[in-house]
Amino acid sequence: MAAVPVYPAPQPDRLTRFVLRLQERSPRWAAPLAALGCVGAGIGYTLMIDPTRSAPDAAPTCLLKLTTGLDCPGCGGTRALWYLLHADLPAAARHHLLLVFALPFLAYLFVAWAGRQAFGWRLPQLRISNKLIGVFLAAWLAFSVVRNLPWAPFTALYV
Repeated sequence: MAAVPVYPAPQPDRLTRFVLRLQERSPRWAAPLAALGCVGAGIGYTLMIDPTRSAPDAAPTCLLKLTTGLDCPGCGGTRALWYLLHADLPAAARHHLLLVFALPFLAYLFVAWAGRQAFGWRLPQLRISNKLIGVFLAAWLAFSVVRNLPWAPFTALYV
């Protein structure tokens, strides 16, 4: 039997070393604050553009919709978020029911992670099994396929 060659571990490049040094020196609250800033920027963008008022002849901004004409798995998510931010739950659910369902869980997971990172909080962890995640992703995929079917009753899902 031939000997298996042993390769030396690659040395990190300058960028990797810089990022690792930056991570070691940064305060505990830096990552949650950066993530919160990204979420805030997305919410601000959604509020500024008002995705519910696009022109009828405007080109789609989604690459999948632009190239195929099909709604992608996230299609309607920006409009659903806009309606949620304006406290219109039925309209938000009409545009993307699964996002409306998942958002409270995602918000809690973020608060639990950010609180642990920044302040050392120990909030109860959600026990989400791999099987449940798989079922949710399968439902999301089925929803994405069904909303693109061109006959009734599925045409009611087109937004």
